[in-house]
Amino acid sequence: MPRELVLILDFGSQYTQLIARKVRELGVYSEIVPGNAPIDAIRARKPRAIILSGSPASGYRADAPLPDAGVYALGKPLLGICYGFQVTQQLLGGTVAKADRAEYGLATFIVDKPSPLFAGVPKRFRAWMSHGDEVQALAPGWVRVAHTANCAFAAARHDKKPFHLIQFHPEVHHSPCGKQVLSNFLFKVAGLKGGWSMKGFIREAVKEIRAQVGSGHVLCGLSGGVDSTVAATLLHRAIGDRLHCVLVDHGLLRKDEALEIDRELGQRRGLDLRVVDARERFLSQLDGVSDPELKRKRIGYEFIAVFEEQARKLGAVDFLAQGTLYPDVIESASAGFGAQVIKSHHNVGGLPERMHLKLVEPLRSLFKDEVRALGRALGLPDHLVDRHPFPGPGLAVRVLGAIDRSDLDVLREADAIFMDELRRAKWYGRTWQAFAVLLPVRTVGVKGDERSYEKVVALRAVDSVDGMTADWTPLPHALLGRVANRIANEVRGVNRVVFDITSKPPSTIEWE
Repeated sequence: MPRELVLILDFGSQYTQLIARKVRELGVYSEIVPGNAPIDAIRARKPRAIILSGSPASGYRADAPLPDAGVYALGKPLLGICYGFQVTQQLLGGTVAKADRAEYGLATFIVDKPSPLFAGVPKRFRAWMSHGDEVQALAPGWVRVAHTANCAFAAARHDKKPFHLIQFHPEVHHSPCGKQVLSNFLFKVAGLKGGWSMKGFIREAVKEIRAQVGSGHVLCGLSGGVDSTVAATLLHRAIGDRLHCVLVDHGLLRKDEALEIDRELGQRRGLDLRVVDARERFLSQLDGVSDPELKRKRIGYEFIAVFEEQARKLGAVDFLAQGTLYPDVIESASAGFGAQVIKSHHNVGGLPERMHLKLVEPLRSLFKDEVRALGRALGLPDHLVDRHPFPGPGLAVRVLGAIDRSDLDVLREADAIFMDELRRAKWYGRTWQAFAVLLPVRTVGVKGDERSYEKVVALRAVDSVDGMTADWTPLPHALLGRVANRIANEVRGVNRVVFDITSKPPSTIEWE
């Protein structure tokens, strides 16, 4: 465990993950735990500071998520954000009620009294608000620090303990002074030294992997994507030749992907890599399946079956390693009160309840951009580290509707053309993720002066940092025109190409 740990108690805010990211960016390791975690579990982690997140809940309602009251008795530096402010006052004797005037969006934050939390910050600044409740009276021992036009108590501090509360969200991009406020909490209030980095993460991760695995052997599901490549490289550093990588060719990979992965990671980088041809068994499991959740779960079950078979062939293998990331965990199972399951990921929600292999997930607490930084720290080349994300279920969730083998071939060709043109135009590296989707609809077209009735390909390109939110990439019209022209002319069975310009939210990045 890192020397300095900041624990974030999650009450279901959509911004909780951003708090963790911002704290890490400032050089302090942070982790998220459920907001109602028992005090013994919190104390055992030995946090140097605690942050209480926002929430869609109201602290004065009977079903509100509450922190263990022992959190305040610890005396550790504490920052309550939005709901974290309100629930703290609710528990300690203040008054919280529905606001006469809610605040959503930017507001002018006015600092009334000195506070180390606002050192180096203007006395008036713009901040992002998102609350329908408000603190109407502070508990004994608390001092008002700031206000807004609609909120009398926009910030407060305890007169003796290192407790600070703010109503705005410092973690979001729309609060330009937010990063300074978080920095002040970490270094001026909590007295942390910082210095956490990916090199430090590597040292800790290697220790944890060795402690978990002992003298055992690990089977790693390697897809060739950024996540599994970095996970395998980290595991190889920790346990060497006791790592055995398996690439399952399930018939849902991109064009020539299995050959490329074998050449790059097996032959060039020296990983023990076995390529398993499982195309027939996977595609038979998906025959006629159109529901995306069922696709993911069937693929997940079949993956585990293949891995367990390979483990038996290898002999004494006790562990299965996966490149699960934090966004996978968040989308597959709620991290806090009110968080919703968005979709099951094949390596999270799709796992059977009973496995013969124990899981090793060394990247489970990281975001995608952090995984790329980790890959560079491990010495991986840019063309591996900067590769666009690829979903575990592969093309199964990019061929919408029932899986058809000929449709997979069509999509592979269309996607390869898209990637080729992105690279030619030097847009591949400027785009966080791009791919083609085959839609289950046909449209009328004209080819060779004859009527055609063929399928539609949708192009998706997004900009993101961590995969939790994303905006569509404004690719040049000329580039899109070349891609559409090539697909319509070179890919049999397609006569129309469209471009998806929806952000996340409301959409997810993948269509299924």
